Amino acid sequence: MTTQNPPDFDAILDALSEVADPELGVGIVPLGLIYEAHADGATLHVTLTLTSPTCPLGDVLIADVEDALTARFPGFAPAVTLTFEPPWTPERMSPAARAAMS
Repeated sequence: MTTQNPPDFDAILDALSEVADPELGVGIVPLGLIYEAHADGATLHVTLTLTSPTCPLGDVLIADVEDALTARFPGFAPAVTLTFEPPWTPERMSPAARAAMS
C-alpha cells in the first residue's frame, strides 16, 4: 500500500495527456475519450471509450493508459474500464484536437 496522497482528477488527466490514440495519433484527453477518473484508496479508476466500438486497437489503448498511470503514480494500481455508453462523438473533442484532425 502506498503512503502517497491519491491523485485527483486533474492529476490523473495530466498523466493520461501523454497517451495518444494509436490510430489517430491524437491525445486521448483532448479527444474526449476519458469519461471518468478517480482514486479509491490505492486504486486509480479510469473509465474510457474508443472512437469506434469496432476499434481493433482497444487493448493497446487500455495497456497504454495502464502504463501511463503506473509510471506516474507508483504504488497505485490502475483499474481501466471500457464503455460505449454514452457513445463517443466528435463533439467531445477539444478545439485543439479538432485542429489536429483537420
